[in-house]
Amino acid sequence: MRWEDFRSSDNVEDRRGEGGGGGGFGFPGGGAGGLGIGTIVILCIIGWVTGINPAILIGGAEQMSGGGRPRQEQQVDPQTQGQRKTKPSDESGRFAAAILGNTEDVWKEVLPNQTGRQYRPTTMVLYTGGTRSGCGSAQAAMGPFYCPLDKKVYLDTSFFKEMEQKFGVKGDFAYAYVIAHEVGHHVQDELGILGKVQGRQQSASSKTESNQLSVRIELMADCLAGVWAKNSNDKYNSLDKGDIEEAMQAASAIGDDKLQKQSQGYAVPDSFTHGSSEQRMRWFMTGYRSGQTKSCDTFRAAGN
Repeated sequence: MRWEDFRSSDNVEDRRGEGGGGGGFGFPGGGAGGLGIGTIVILCIIGWVTGINPAILIGGAEQMSGGGRPRQEQQVDPQTQGQRKTKPSDESGRFAAAILGNTEDVWKEVLPNQTGRQYRPTTMVLYTGGTRSGCGSAQAAMGPFYCPLDKKVYLDTSFFKEMEQKFGVKGDFAYAYVIAHEVGHHVQDELGILGKVQGRQQSASSKTESNQLSVRIELMADCLAGVWAKNSNDKYNSLDKGDIEEAMQAASAIGDDKLQKQSQGYAVPDSFTHGSSEQRMRWFMTGYRSGQTKSCDTFRAAGN
């Protein structure tokens, strides 16, 4: 991937080395209280596969959900509100800033052209170990996530090494896919989709129904990552041979069914929160082939 040709985003806060705790992979949504059994099962599976103590994951997820407190009571550390905007000089930081910059350049044209909505860029927070977010504490063990309350993407860049060591996934475009997926959640937020889904999750009749809504929103973010990739390549000729295969490997590695089968030998679809490997790959390719946001309506697509 020709990421070094990309413009580096100015919307980066580099908090690495400052410490903190708690977080989530995807976007932090769901019910008004604590964690459901389905979420706990998934976190235990992830802990088994990655070697992370499940207690750490569950504790971080409980902090992310507010521990049962109303979300409006969450407080943001004043130091996290834009005081550290900078351009990183290390390679992983420069890579993240370059990918973010390219998503900005693509979505500022694609979103208004395809939806009539202007694109307001997200800010990416780079951190080490942990930090504070508008959604609670952020912890590296939980992976990258988007917080709709402060409209920021949170990323510990060591996650890229974890992808290679724990999931056998590597390559610039595989890492770019992860960032583009989180930016996809911001696009959903800009379109007013996240708030509606969170409302539906809070009124869901069962944890299974809430999980199904989570799967649809995550698959849509995968599809939007594909839309970004298509439009970026069309305009900037940014992709190299093998890049799409890297994204497919990443999508497959983090499918709920694959994680569950690795840990317990079988999958429990009702507990899925992000989608199966096949779904994640298929929806990324749906966005990549069409280059159109309208192709990413996972809520209308039969069977996802």
